[in-house]
Amino acid sequence: MDFDFRAIPERLFGPDFTPSGYLTARWLFLRALGAIFFSAFYSLAFQIRGLIGPNGILPAQDYLVQVARVLGRSRFWYAPTVFWWSASDRFLMAVVVIGLVASVLLIINVAPRGMLIICIAAFLSFIAAAQDFASYQSDGMLLEAGFISLFLAPTGWRPDWGASEPPSRASRFLLVWLMFRIYFESGVAKVLGGDPEWRNFTAMDQYYQNGPLPTWIAWYAHQLPHAFHAASAMLTMVLELLLIFAVFFPRRWRIILFFVITPWQIGIILTSNYAFLNYLVLALGFLLLDDKFLAPFLPKNWKLPPSLPQDISLSAQNGIRRWSAHIRLGIQAIFLTWIFYATSALLIFMMFADAPLPGAPVRALEPFRIANEFGLFAVMTRARYEIEFQGSHDGETWTAYPFRYKPQDVHSPPRIYAPYQPRFDWNLWFASLGNWRQYPFVVNVERRLLAGEPDVLALFASNPFPGRPPEQIRAIVSQYWFTNRTEKRDQALWWRREELSLYAPTLERTGDGKIGIVEFPDAERTTQ
Repeated sequence: MDFDFRAIPERLFGPDFTPSGYLTARWLFLRALGAIFFSAFYSLAFQIRGLIGPNGILPAQDYLVQVARVLGRSRFWYAPTVFWWSASDRFLMAVVVIGLVASVLLIINVAPRGMLIICIAAFLSFIAAAQDFASYQSDGMLLEAGFISLFLAPTGWRPDWGASEPPSRASRFLLVWLMFRIYFESGVAKVLGGDPEWRNFTAMDQYYQNGPLPTWIAWYAHQLPHAFHAASAMLTMVLELLLIFAVFFPRRWRIILFFVITPWQIGIILTSNYAFLNYLVLALGFLLLDDKFLAPFLPKNWKLPPSLPQDISLSAQNGIRRWSAHIRLGIQAIFLTWIFYATSALLIFMMFADAPLPGAPVRALEPFRIANEFGLFAVMTRARYEIEFQGSHDGETWTAYPFRYKPQDVHSPPRIYAPYQPRFDWNLWFASLGNWRQYPFVVNVERRLLAGEPDVLALFASNPFPGRPPEQIRAIVSQYWFTNRTEKRDQALWWRREELSLYAPTLERTGDGKIGIVEFPDAERTTQ
């Protein structure tokens, strides 16, 4: 029998009716994706004005003015955001609310494709205008997963299981490909990064203590012996560089892999507040499981349709419906092929920087964050530093501004709050690894606190100067360590702390209302 090459596009990008299908996995993944989008917008609802509002740390409207001045008409491509129309507090919040509503409707399976479009547009609008507060790999993961899911999701207002329109092979493959790359590229980055801690299996010895925002469970994990941490480091490399290839193996191996990576991700969630990152990777794992495996676990009233339609191929359709199907198939083929090329090229460039591959298709997608390169924990952090803002009325007595999420009070246990993402606290952890010239937003925070800006003050747990703003503001840096069992038992201490130095210039409000510099840090800090 001759093979019909004309059937390849339909086989790859059209609905896949091959039993056993992935209706259950798709349904579970899309509900989880809606919940993850909800967590992202819910986090922004309490932060967006303080981060990029007109009186925030890095105002979006000021940034977009500069982008327009440099890029001209091409600004809409390189900064794809609805905030070109307005970046006022009301408009920022309106976009967040729209994203919240769309994510809820996606969770309850109302017009999933339409709701995905809204979620992606709203979240991308923030990412394109958030500057330093949108530099996380998890943001790219969510946008890439969301865009590919546009072609995975069924059409219609209330599609239920979408049995008449099962997911295409290409859309499901690209989501599994995304999960594979998150693991494998992180492993490759560890090898190429040359960090001796991974080579010597000591990378996990201080991991729980020095990560961005650890949990109270991380304290207990930190107390475990070196043998446990060495085994964890070795298993991390084995999983990321070898075991993850099971996503391409037959069904039995994919199921086994699911039961390896699922507890692995749960363990990370319990010990680290990486926002929605690990929840997304966890949800992607469901796409390894087919209906035959998942059906017995469904409630009785959630049973799948008894049988799938035999064939709804393009050749079986007529007229307008056939042409419409051809157009949808073509659009899916173009975008998914483009993403596959771009992500494959990024992986190849990662290992072979001089590979002779066209880079233009890759660069064209960069502003939209839907084709990404990953590399989690390529180089481990050697110590934990924390920046603290302090205010004073006389330059002698200093009072700290209490944070909502990051470590500060040595008696307070670190909490679990992921998938909520406190972008302000996160960025301060990154800033603590460098100096204030590398992270000038820290000085912007000082200026806003000196002015008593309510939106920026809302990013803190409370305002220690409720009557009037302080006359001076400074940012200091301290080193933190987890305590040992004896210190915790005898002194009720979760942390040990040692103040190191001034981090950024100390600012003061002068008599004429201007801002002056009282003191510069003694030397530039370059810690890792």
